[in-house]
Amino acid sequence: MIDQAIIDRIIDAADIVQVISEYVTLRKRGVNYVGLCPFHNEKTPSFSVSPARRIFKCFSCGKAGNVIHFLMEHEQMSYVEAIKILGKKYGIEIPERNMTPEELEAQGVRESLFVVNSYARDYFRHVLHDTPDGQIGLNYFRSRGFRDDIINKFQLGFCRNNHEAFGTEAIRKGYKKEYLVKTGLCYESEDGKLHDRFWGRVMFPVLSLSGKVVAFGGRVMNTENKKLAKYVNSPESEIYHKSNELYGIFFAKQAIVKYDCCYLVEGYTDVISMHQSGIENVVASSGTSLTDGQIRLIHRFTNHITVLYDGDMAGIKASLRGIDMLLAEGMSIKVLLLPDGDDPDSFARKHNAAEYQAYIKEHEVDFIRFKTNILLKDAGNDPIKKAELIGNIVHSIAVIPEAIVRDVYIKECSELLQVGDKLLVTEVAKERTKLREAKNKGLYREENTAQTVSSDNIPLPQPEDNSMEQYVQSNTRGGQEFSKYERLILQILIRYGEKTLCMIQDEEKNEYPLTVIDYIVSDLKRDNLTFFNPLHQQIIDEAALHGHDEGFVAERYFLSDPDPKVSGLSVELITSRYQLSKISLNNLVPEEDRLIEIVPMLMTNFKYAVLSTELKDIKVQLKDPAVVSDSEKCNAIMKRYSELHRTLTMMAQKLGERVILP
Repeated sequence: MIDQAIIDRIIDAADIVQVISEYVTLRKRGVNYVGLCPFHNEKTPSFSVSPARRIFKCFSCGKAGNVIHFLMEHEQMSYVEAIKILGKKYGIEIPERNMTPEELEAQGVRESLFVVNSYARDYFRHVLHDTPDGQIGLNYFRSRGFRDDIINKFQLGFCRNNHEAFGTEAIRKGYKKEYLVKTGLCYESEDGKLHDRFWGRVMFPVLSLSGKVVAFGGRVMNTENKKLAKYVNSPESEIYHKSNELYGIFFAKQAIVKYDCCYLVEGYTDVISMHQSGIENVVASSGTSLTDGQIRLIHRFTNHITVLYDGDMAGIKASLRGIDMLLAEGMSIKVLLLPDGDDPDSFARKHNAAEYQAYIKEHEVDFIRFKTNILLKDAGNDPIKKAELIGNIVHSIAVIPEAIVRDVYIKECSELLQVGDKLLVTEVAKERTKLREAKNKGLYREENTAQTVSSDNIPLPQPEDNSMEQYVQSNTRGGQEFSKYERLILQILIRYGEKTLCMIQDEEKNEYPLTVIDYIVSDLKRDNLTFFNPLHQQIIDEAALHGHDEGFVAERYFLSDPDPKVSGLSVELITSRYQLSKISLNNLVPEEDRLIEIVPMLMTNFKYAVLSTELKDIKVQLKDPAVVSDSEKCNAIMKRYSELHRTLTMMAQKLGERVILP
């Protein structure tokens, strides 16, 4: 990991105008520079670069961040890769002297493994194209319909049908036996002899996001020997963790960004055939279930993914858990079931890109609907299986972060499952509570510091099930309203998060500073509240975890966050202004000196919006004849109504005119 101080030095040294000018024609306009956005097609410049703040922002497509994020987005590279490029450009060494001897040794091993894999890739390609042995592999690839340009693009090769040919040649060329074994290209027998892992196989190099060879997959040519596995893959190594790699991502990344969609398939040849047909925004999980690392890799480039299946129901059911993980990331998931007898590879060989994409558009379906229909067929008329099915679907809906999307799915699944939507709402809320408790266990400090700031801090009345968080997360009608107030809170947090709000005393009368972050985090926790918007809550969580790190500065930290969504929102918040009430506008004291007034006011405004929305919902419920006729339920609702009304009255008196408008 690169030290934060080094990252700060690089950001300070990098001339953002100079860097972006290498990709965009910029013209000076006032204190800023403007140009045509490189991330979408436009005729009128909406892309702005601020040299003073060292940030860029497109006011049309919304892309924003600092110089690191620009390189990440434009060149489709990782955060660390962008930092290293800038460090080299501006002569800032990313020091190795701080690394331990063990770390330096590990870095040397990694570089050696990459060198060995690169040699192996070139060796296998040479055998395929330039030797008689390679004709076996070349004939196989051509029998699959692969053109020569596609074979070269994906750097395909062949390993001789000899147990020791590659290892012997690599040793002769000076490559160490140790690294040949560590990469998995060879293995050592008990008598110390070196044997090729991939002998007699066509070779598929697995490239990292930056194009380095991290591993290989090999398909056997001798299909008569039933003892030989059809596919053999490189084992895990210092440079290869299969849970973090996707086959084809290096070739697909730009197309994924361009079309804002990723097609997910299973195997190497699926990816290659789709590329040849003209569809390049496709990657493969290489026969394994999706992992968090693979999902994060896709999510860097798009929020939309379509999973392509053949007719193998067993394989489809086995992959459902991985799709739930995609839903939890807030991704939009669709599923395409190809015609019987076809897989993505064979279908691509029969159709061109336009025909393939037209078929996908016409036949892809939403994942939740797809999963529900599959499980319904399995359950049949068995009530126990149907109950398990409902629990399965409830879990899938519960992991979705956006409340509006959850509400749509609940209504749709209610019809498909013939179950009341109120029951599904309740079950989804319970499941979300469990998920949130598991995620946030031990996240926040226990001190109830926010309550000590103001003696008239008004606690929210908690429902009987203590689920204010559940109410905010499940409320779709008030979600956008909540989000407005959340942004105002985040704006203050990012601008002034590390600033001291006031000094407070612990039980032993020792004084310590209460920061803006401390107040916001503990005030939300006290009232069992989380933010409606998952990205907003992510920033709160990061602030809670890192707010007391040495040298932490909120604005700098969030502007340089590796997640472009976080940094983009941070740019937007620090460059926009909120409206203050008349009292606030007439106050000539600088904003930073009024944090003790502004921060509690923002929190109260947010909570006022939450309670007001709940009060409106209760009024609607009290008009329902079914509720009125149930005296016990009606009394409970009336009791809650009285609590909310009393609290809102106190809040209104406290706020007076001091309302910050979103």
